Amino acid sequence: MTKLLNHPKALCHVVRRIALEAGEITLKYFDESGFDGAQAKGDGSPVTIADKEAEKYITEKLIETLPDIPVIGEEAVAEGRAPDVEGTDYFWLVDALDGTKEFISGGSEYTVNIALIHNYEPILGVVYAPVSGELYAAHGKGTAIKYNDDTETEKAIKTRDVPKEGLVVVSSKSHGSQDDLDTYLQEYKVQKILKRGSSLKICAIAAGKADLYPRFGPTCLWDTAAGHAVLRGAGGDLLSLKDDGSSLTYDPQVLNFLNPDFVAKSKDMLCML
Repeated sequence: MTKLLNHPKALCHVVRRIALEAGEITLKYFDESGFDGAQAKGDGSPVTIADKEAEKYITEKLIETLPDIPVIGEEAVAEGRAPDVEGTDYFWLVDALDGTKEFISGGSEYTVNIALIHNYEPILGVVYAPVSGELYAAHGKGTAIKYNDDTETEKAIKTRDVPKEGLVVVSSKSHGSQDDLDTYLQEYKVQKILKRGSSLKICAIAAGKADLYPRFGPTCLWDTAAGHAVLRGAGGDLLSLKDDGSSLTYDPQVLNFLNPDFVAKSKDMLCML
């Protein structure tokens, strides 16, 4: 099965199936009226049985597919079971239920995130929103797609040119500093701000529905890696808002699983640097 690494399109299809199946696990516990029974992790963030069951399934399937590639999952890390990836060329980053607060409140904008990392760069990513049936995936430059599980239709996606009317900016529903966001946006002409949950904020830029997503406040590597791969596949990128403004990388040893503040940009926005 290691031959799959040499066939990223085929591997991406395998990961897409895994994400779809994990999404079905989360839907067993989803209720528009809200989820009762969430627990608090050591850092105070919530976790549900849906998070744990979906991550267990994804981890088992990824190891079954590529046995030599370690899997870093959010819940495993929270339980002190992070694999050592030092000196490893490849590893997976998994957030089986990104947007747990959204899920608990009965909101539909949570996602299943799976990313393959090579030399600390996201080279393949799948983001699946189980409630809407929308799936985003990419396995390299120019490969980004949006798939609708309900209609079984697929289309290529890419970032758009900035509208003359101004930017559409994506913002988190429940995280981040409004003051920092307002300060950052002062230099831009903004048409409107969209509130989105989970990795769908990044995917909105990849799909040409928005132009910019500045993020202030803590995020983890598994929160962004899959969306980052999709955005790169669509022409955009995630850039650090600290240091030299370089593209985000994914080295757990150096970063302790945490991202710096960052901004997601369309290709057109990158050209304005």
